Amino acid sequence: MNMLTKCHTVLFLLLSHLLSPAQAACSRVINTPVAPLGFSVIVNGDNVTGIYPDILRSLSVKESCQFQFSSVPRARLEVMFENGQADLLFPAIRTAKRDEHGIFVPMIYTRATLISLQSARPPIRSQQELLEQKNLKVAVVRGFDYGEGYQTLLSELNKQGRLIMEADPVSVARIMKSGVADASVMAPYIFAGAVQGDTRVDDMADKIRYEPLAELGWGDSGIYLSKKSLSQDDRNALQEMMERAARSGQVWKLFLRYYKPEVLKEGNRPRQ
Repeated sequence: MNMLTKCHTVLFLLLSHLLSPAQAACSRVINTPVAPLGFSVIVNGDNVTGIYPDILRSLSVKESCQFQFSSVPRARLEVMFENGQADLLFPAIRTAKRDEHGIFVPMIYTRATLISLQSARPPIRSQQELLEQKNLKVAVVRGFDYGEGYQTLLSELNKQGRLIMEADPVSVARIMKSGVADASVMAPYIFAGAVQGDTRVDDMADKIRYEPLAELGWGDSGIYLSKKSLSQDDRNALQEMMERAARSGQVWKLFLRYYKPEVLKEGNRPRQ
């Protein structure tokens, strides 16, 4: 073999390597059950879209990592994640309980607020003021968790017989519209997305009142990676690609695409 032939052979091998399909960043398809949550996760039959699925599909293209979506109720999703039956949990506020089961990747800052329909009622600025308004029934989503302050509030409301647990944000909106519940406590973007996306309650969209409670401050919201079901290599790969997406500003751009600025004002901030 002469020198020219050798050079052609080496060049061919290099080009073959560069043009061959990229090796998958994940060793297997990532099991991704989801629960519908406003525009964060939109489920229409077998079709799953929304901010977080959009992010993951973008990663599928860029990183050659595949995600298999399926729809389950939120409370069931939490249990599946704790038992290692779900590789990911999102969107999720960072809590000590969830840290036991997964590695957290922050995407945005968020907070829960008191949510009600506009009225002449004096403002409520703290959990104590809410607890003193004993005529107000409060509905929340089973499986949601905004930290210790939130859990303390739910416990006290339950003791007073004022707590209503529902399966999803749309159910919460429906019983608020019917008058069975007077208010809710959750992240504004989740409630607003649920209302705007359902014709049964979309007439509430311009009548919503958001009131921050002093005890429910800003916290990280993002994606949990399972410690039980994912291998260390897959977890590392997923964490790295998701952190890159957050740093790039892609996540916040998607929030701005889906939500009105007035909704994000009270409950969301981009990560710097």
